[in-house]
Amino acid sequence: MTDSSFRSGRPPSSAHFPGVQPDNASRREFLRRTGALSIAASATPWALSLAAMGEAAAATAGDYKALVCIFLYGGNDYANTLVAYDQPTYNMYNSLRSNIAIGRDLLASTVLAPAIALPNGRQYALAPTLAPLLPIFNTGALSIALNVGTLVQPTTKAQYNARSVPLPPKLFSHNDQSSYWQASAPEGASSGWGGRMGDLLAGGNGNATFTCVSVAGNAVYLSGNQMSQYQVASSGPVAVAGIKSAMFGSAACSTALNGLMMNTRTQLLENSYAAVSRRALTANDELSSALAGANVATTFPAGNSLADQLKLVAKMISVSSTLGAKRQVFFVSMGGFDNHDGLGGAGGTHALLLAGVANAMSAFYQATKDLGVSQQVTTFTASDFGRTLNSNSSGSDHGWGGVQFVMGDAVKGKSFIGAAPTLANDGPDDVGQGRLVPTTGVDQFGATLANWFGVSPSDQISVLPNLKNYSTRNLGFMG
Repeated sequence: MTDSSFRSGRPPSSAHFPGVQPDNASRREFLRRTGALSIAASATPWALSLAAMGEAAAATAGDYKALVCIFLYGGNDYANTLVAYDQPTYNMYNSLRSNIAIGRDLLASTVLAPAIALPNGRQYALAPTLAPLLPIFNTGALSIALNVGTLVQPTTKAQYNARSVPLPPKLFSHNDQSSYWQASAPEGASSGWGGRMGDLLAGGNGNATFTCVSVAGNAVYLSGNQMSQYQVASSGPVAVAGIKSAMFGSAACSTALNGLMMNTRTQLLENSYAAVSRRALTANDELSSALAGANVATTFPAGNSLADQLKLVAKMISVSSTLGAKRQVFFVSMGGFDNHDGLGGAGGTHALLLAGVANAMSAFYQATKDLGVSQQVTTFTASDFGRTLNSNSSGSDHGWGGVQFVMGDAVKGKSFIGAAPTLANDGPDDVGQGRLVPTTGVDQFGATLANWFGVSPSDQISVLPNLKNYSTRNLGFMG
């Protein structure tokens, strides 16, 4: 399998706008689809970040909570993120990827001591460059999900081989599996489970615009059936340059542009677009004003794009009361994890990527502590898929189950979530080349977070449609 078999593991572009036919699309459908035009600063100064459309469900929130999704595009390598440490399992790990394995002697300082030991003497260590996460784990604010991935229903290796149960479509495809993680549907999905939670809980916010916020371009995770994601750059909201300052040196031109974008029109689609523009420009002013009073004193690492995104999230959380927000879902991302070659061991490309993740997450957790909201903010990682245990030249190939982190003071930390997979060539969890069939489904993982967030059990199936296929829906890792 080569990378040319699938689309690139890079974050998707935010500039895709599906065509809408006026004769067969309702006004609401037009407004929802126009959400794809919300453009981040890196794409253009015309930042038409969108507010929520339509009425959200009547759920209300009496306190503040935020969920922060960190998506690692490209498929994060599970075996060099959380490394087998007990001698028998390490030996198997090393034998199957000796050219990219991390030396066991380098793992001694990051060995994890969970509150409840794993059975059969199993032990894990964090990759050395993930060391900034170790104290968070040790203080009980970090848990690690073992072998979690996209599923339609609980699936065994035998069922996979016999194709006797439904499987996620287009397994091992970057775009489709990142979409399935975010939306429970392959590429082309119209809504994701973060946005569907926003549909239910935005009614408790004073301003629904700031319910679903992306600092990483367009992400289906944040699109709801009514909600549209509000997009910002890591520097904050992006003004329309021609309105913020004189266009071509002419105040009259700026006034004309403002009118073109905002004035009421007689034509249905033009008027709908103007309504979107008005909401976006109003939200820009509101957020800019609120952020002017943000006071995040925590030091974030420089030269780290993920840290820049999370710093903006911390600033928005710090002014959530000013924005009237009680429930917020954030999305940030980092690319570069499609390491077919150059993955390396303790000092390779993957290790450097993990260092960026760990430093950014550590700073963000400290920021929530400094702001006094660490009990109210839960951060989790996600990725297209895990990768193969068997090395592929100097890297690894597309896989399935992977490892994810959940962080925050509401997490029942210092623990592992789910069952440790058997690392063995053609073992009970291996569907080929060390691709793990997941033993924990994304829907279970997401439902546990949704339950903490305030989504009722009866509503969780509408948020995560595959949840109906599971008898165990709450994994219990949230307080």
